[in-house]
Amino acid sequence: MKWLDELPYPALIAMAILMALLPFEPEPHLSEKLRMLATGVLSRPIDIFDLLWHLLPTILIGVKLFRARRGKRV
Repeated sequence: MKWLDELPYPALIAMAILMALLPFEPEPHLSEKLRMLATGVLSRPIDIFDLLWHLLPTILIGVKLFRARRGKRV
């Protein structure tokens, strides 16, 4: 996980914002997939993959923050 530790936060934040907003028209996939999840119709594997794909940079930020916090306690 050294590659994640060396990845700067601004790059991860920029990727997270971009992936959350893509595609710009007609509607970002992330909001569409989260709405599908909330209504219980997110069942096709491609939709689940798409949700995870658009959340990946955000998940990486969380993992990086967790690793940084855990490293300071040791």
